[in-house]
Amino acid sequence: MTYWSSVWIKENFDVIPKDVKDRFYNSMRSRFQTDDLEKKLCLLRREKVERAVVYIGAGTCGFASGADKTIPEVKKYIKEKKLDIEVIEVGCVGICSLEPLFDIQLPGKNRLSFQKITEDKVKELLDNIFAESVPVNDLLGQYHQEGLENWDNLPYINDHPFFKLQVKCVLENCGVINPVDINEYIAHGGYSALLKTIHTITPNDLCDYVESSGLRGRGGGGFPTGRKWKLALGTDSDQKYVICNADEGDPGAFMDRAIIEGDPHKLIEGLAIAAYGIGASKAYIYIRAEYPLAIKNLKKAINDAMECGIIGEDIYGSGVNLDIVIKMGAGAFVCGEETALIHSIEGKRGMPRPRPPYPTTSGLFGKPTVINNVETLANVPLIVSRGADWFSSMGVGDSKGTKVFSISGKIKRSGLVEIPMGTSLRDIIYKIGGGIENDNEFKAVQMGGPSGGCIPAENLDVSVDYESLKEIGAMVGSGGLVVMDNETCMVDVAKFFMDFIQRESCGKCIPCREGTRSMLEILNTITRGRSTEKDNDALKRFKGIMHLERLANVIKDTSLCGLGQTAPNPVLSTLKWFRNEYEEHIYERKCRARVCKELLTYTIDVDKCVGCTLCAKKCPVGAIWGDKNGIHTIEQSKCIACGACFQACRLDAVIRE
Repeated sequence: MTYWSSVWIKENFDVIPKDVKDRFYNSMRSRFQTDDLEKKLCLLRREKVERAVVYIGAGTCGFASGADKTIPEVKKYIKEKKLDIEVIEVGCVGICSLEPLFDIQLPGKNRLSFQKITEDKVKELLDNIFAESVPVNDLLGQYHQEGLENWDNLPYINDHPFFKLQVKCVLENCGVINPVDINEYIAHGGYSALLKTIHTITPNDLCDYVESSGLRGRGGGGFPTGRKWKLALGTDSDQKYVICNADEGDPGAFMDRAIIEGDPHKLIEGLAIAAYGIGASKAYIYIRAEYPLAIKNLKKAINDAMECGIIGEDIYGSGVNLDIVIKMGAGAFVCGEETALIHSIEGKRGMPRPRPPYPTTSGLFGKPTVINNVETLANVPLIVSRGADWFSSMGVGDSKGTKVFSISGKIKRSGLVEIPMGTSLRDIIYKIGGGIENDNEFKAVQMGGPSGGCIPAENLDVSVDYESLKEIGAMVGSGGLVVMDNETCMVDVAKFFMDFIQRESCGKCIPCREGTRSMLEILNTITRGRSTEKDNDALKRFKGIMHLERLANVIKDTSLCGLGQTAPNPVLSTLKWFRNEYEEHIYERKCRARVCKELLTYTIDVDKCVGCTLCAKKCPVGAIWGDKNGIHTIEQSKCIACGACFQACRLDAVIRE
């Protein structure tokens, strides 16, 4: 939550040639129809406001929580009271579990942020605010901004446990500024890095600069960004391309979506700088069609940037040209792999191809191509503006800067967090996330999506960086963290991810196509009860189990692309850390978390049963017998463990084990 001052913006614009700077400022004066540009920029930065401003979290998470009803209610209140209030829809500030978020800033005062403001709370909240009586129960905190009056005895939002350990860089504007107003982005220093780059830095120096910062790919592989750019820059070609990979397919990951919804211009600026760095004149943003709000905001941002001359032909007299095209994908997980993504843009089926040649040599339409994900590109304007040393001062070892993670699952405070590399997993889950839901016992966290691995409680103090996570069999990945508690079955988790991977396999290579299917079948037999087995099924079950680990390693060694090579990771990591749960499923046919339904056993407590017959009536296979008003019994050979009797019993006489 950082507001950048006019002094900082001036320092960045000072390095731009005077004629370019004058042209840029004159275009803004013309757009704003004012000669007092500094006053207008000050208002856009909300360093002061001339009327009350209401900000409502209108990202996907906000709308899912009821912001679509809160917004009309606010506008209705304003109309009925005949008030002069500006309403701004902003992106997600990160703490999704407390949406809808509702901020208000009165003239001369700090901005206040409130949580869970549904439509029924709007009138009372606004009545209290205008009476300067702040309802503290719903208060998240006040923002701190120099030159504005503090609210007495009210906490600051940066002191909230969710935000206290965070360092907002990529997410600094999300939830703070209007994401579809290019003027607000410019007022906060936006596009100064692009103008500085194309007028004062050579492509080769830019690549060196990004490499020296230590920025590595934030999409999973962690390849040094500057080095990748150099490979494409050094390849001769009449046409080069840069692609932003926004095809966010990992279950539990929503970082890219939130960045684009909350600050699309930062992505466009980073993409434009990357294109200049490799000598590309055309860029693609490959984004999944399931992100309608992100696509809507992105389209408007691109159109506005073109109207302002920030992208297009001969950008501010530099001779640099850039055309940006949005390509919507159909949501295929495999298209997150760069060669499959390239095929999809080309209009072909999204299937990986062998490498080399690598995309930096022969990529889109056979031309040199650089592919970076959303977060990687969003870091680039910050590095150019604030310096490589600034970026590399954060993090540990070869893992520099910050990383955005989405935390979901069995966690009290779910949402988006941005932390310096090297922060411990324990701090993310317990200090930022607030610990496990319902104060249950922590069991594991799935990190890196289907390609990643599960991290158990004994490794909670691991440093979140590329090298440390690799040592324990996990990976940073794109940044999805799915937290699991003691009510989670790790065999079921492995089965879920294997089912996902098997369905999403492109089918091109046999190890991935057939191997993942076989692994899923083995996992299904492990979670199957005896009642469904026939003939030699039990022997086949043990035979499959004996080959599970070997099959996983064969898939890793022989699959064509990175997705296939990492497909067995969920099984291998759960086998490594939770082998005892596999053994219970295999030998005892028992699921300690009571998740695998076919392994559950239902019996009737004779001391509690009154013979009401409700359980017998609900049983679909007639496995329960007994006289009315007499003790009932479940015949285990017939029971299919559907749980209908457990749900029907009002006296807790049916025991589930």
